[in-house]
Amino acid sequence: MTHDDAPEAPADAPADDPTGMTADEKRHDQLTRAPKSDESDAAPRITTEERGDGVTRIDVADTAKVRPGGGESQHEG
Repeated sequence: MTHDDAPEAPADAPADDPTGMTADEKRHDQLTRAPKSDESDAAPRITTEERGDGVTRIDVADTAKVRPGGGESQHEG
């Protein structure tokens, strides 16, 4: 395969990235590569909300499989 035949990388992939993957695609690939992983492992773990005046609120997503804190789950299920 010549350079001209190479698949075109996504528009938001860095030009010098040999994988041709976007950051989101790399994250998904990395989090679902383990033998016992599933799609929920790649689910977003935070939510963001623009509040204006340059303020952004960041929260742990209700659906986050992994949560900060102690060894016990802090999520009411």
